[in-house]
This record gives sequence, structure tokens and C-alpha cells, in this order.
Amino acid sequence: MLDIAQLNAHLLDQSRASEFAGYDPFDSLNSRLLMATPFYRSKWVRLAWLQFGKRSPINFRPIMGVPKRRNPKGVGLFIGGLLEDYRRTQDGAYLDEARQLADWLLGERSDPEMWRHSCWGYHFDWQARAFYVPAGKPNIITTFYVSKALYDLGELTNDTALQAVALDSARFISKSLYIEKGERCFYAYIPGEDALVHNASLWGAAWCGFAGKLMNDTALIEQSMHVARQSVAAQAADGSWVYGARNHHQFIDGFHTGYNLEALHFLANAVGTDEFDYSITRGYQYYIENFFTEDGTAKYYNNTVYPIDMHNFAQAIFTLLKVGGRPEDIALCDKVVGRSIDLMYMPNKARFIYQKTRWMTNRISYVRWTQAWAYYALAFYIRYKEGLIDEAN
Repeated sequence: MLDIAQLNAHLLDQSRASEFAGYDPFDSLNSRLLMATPFYRSKWVRLAWLQFGKRSPINFRPIMGVPKRRNPKGVGLFIGGLLEDYRRTQDGAYLDEARQLADWLLGERSDPEMWRHSCWGYHFDWQARAFYVPAGKPNIITTFYVSKALYDLGELTNDTALQAVALDSARFISKSLYIEKGERCFYAYIPGEDALVHNASLWGAAWCGFAGKLMNDTALIEQSMHVARQSVAAQAADGSWVYGARNHHQFIDGFHTGYNLEALHFLANAVGTDEFDYSITRGYQYYIENFFTEDGTAKYYNNTVYPIDMHNFAQAIFTLLKVGGRPEDIALCDKVVGRSIDLMYMPNKARFIYQKTRWMTNRISYVRWTQAWAYYALAFYIRYKEGLIDEAN
């Protein structure tokens, strides 16, 4: 019988051996080859180059001169997993390693003179259809996951200074990302952009509500609730959410739906409200009915299984256990975990593959997108199954 705890320990060892650094699906713009040419200045060249690196099943990054690096969000996820393992085993070595990674994150904060408050971004330039984001520019998703990891570590170690750094990021979200556009109000993904992306806005609301409660900041709580209501109002009658408000955002996928549900659940618990219960209930029902096959495979989109993606499996574990938690949800989660290992785990390399499509398999090791998510989710699952999860987690 497969020992999942041992598997996850091997995954941690493999990630530790590389010092938690590696490649990322979106890091191709770190290419020294591209940067040495004038083509880097072209939006369309950057977009094509990034998409080529993301979609190719062959890893051309060594040839392209893309270095292996740590990603702040990935490191935050690893800290989350280390804290789960510490809570389960009470082995202080996990805390020591989490503290070392936290020290690195503190040094990776985005420019404090520019942003005034704690915030984090990616370690690579990033070109989307609508905007360009230089390396280090803060974004709401990285800021949330890093802040949550630092706060939880501070709570476990009685480090109030670390907790203060983490909570301070809510000020950045509230001041630099809050948007009022027509009848809409939301938190933007990055400063200076006004696209409504529901998972980003809801995670921002969740963290601002959490921080506002702890800091006794009523205005921050009210703003977070106002923002959350915007995405709740945008939920379809069947319980689904499209990714965002722009024309090319009109798709419904599994892990972002899971983000939405977990964020609403987190916010409701943080501020002590049942206002979102109906939205969560119907959203979760849609999630269960549309994002899993009978054998436990996590579907990427509501209308197709592919691509099969370990990140999607990992988020499913959190959504099923945190938002669900009923016996039938736990049973489904067991199937999801088993299926993720059957389809995605490479025992000879002690890591997970990136994606499977209908026609090919991408085995490139992506630290933030795949290994960090897998380790964190499985560490949470193992502790949950051992009955060591309290209601606060």
C-alpha cells in the first residue's frame, strides 16, 4: 500500500535538494537569449515567447538561458506545507526550515519605497494580452499566499513582528489594488490595471477581512465585504463563475472556482458572517457536479477534462476538505488524491509532472505551479486524515 506521507517526504527532499528553486510555466521572459535582442521590446514577441515556453512539452529553457530561481509564491506554499508537517509531527526542524524560507521572503518584498506596505510579485517578467508586468511588481495572489504563510508561521512561533509584516499587506491591497469602475468595485490583480478577475478579487477580500478583524479596522472589513459581494452578485444562477469580466475571461475552470469558494469560506470565518452561505453552497454543488470524473480525476474546465494538471488536483484537495468536509467530500478527496498519484506522480524522480493533454504529456518540473502545490496539499491532506485538523485551519 502506498505511503502518502513517505511520498510527500520524498517530494520535499527533492525540492529541498534544489533549494526550492526551479523553472516556472511563465518564466520564459527571463531568457538571457531574448533579452540580448531588440525583439524583447515587442509585446507580441514577449507574448509568443512566453506561450511557447509554457506550452512546449520539451524544456528549452537551458538553451534559452532561463535560470532556475525561487518564486515567492512557491516558497510561501512550501512554508504552508512545512507548517502542516510541523503541526502533525511536532518536529521543530520543519519550523526551522520554514523560518529560513520566511527570512528569504522578507528580503524579496517588492520595493518598499514605491508600495509603502508589504507585498510580493513574481521573479519573472510576465506578458498577458492586456498588460505587461515586470519582475517584482506585486500581485494580489502572490501577496496573499506569502502573507498567509508568514502570518501562520508567526502565530506558531509567537513572532508578532512577522505577523505584523503579513497583516500589513492588507494595507497594500486596500490602497493600491482597490478599484471602483462604474457600478463595480473590486481588488485588481496588479496595481494600475482594472480587469475584474474573481479569484484575485476574492482572495484580496479574504485577506483584508481577516486582517481588518485582527487589527480592529472596521473600514477595511467593510471594504472587503463590499468587494466580495461584487463577485457573489456575478455568480451565475447555477452556482458557477466565469474567470473574469473581460471577453477572453468567459471560461469556467476548476482550480479558480476552488479559489473562489475557499476565499469566500475564509472570509466568512474570519469576519464571522453567514451572508455568503448560500453562494458557497450552490457554488460548491456546481463544483462537485462539474469538475470531477467518476474515478476522481479533477477536470480542468467545466466542459472538458483536459489538460489534466497537478495544480488543479492540489486545489481540489483544499476545496473538498475546507469548504466541503462531509463524509462524501472526504471520500471524493481520497479518490482525487489516489488519481493524482496514479496519473501525475513520477516515483523514479520523486516529483509530479506538469500536465497531460489528450495527445501528449508535459513532464517538465515546475516548482511553483506543480511541486509546491502538491507538497502543500498533500501535507494538509495527511494531517486531515490523521484527525489533527482543528476548525481554525
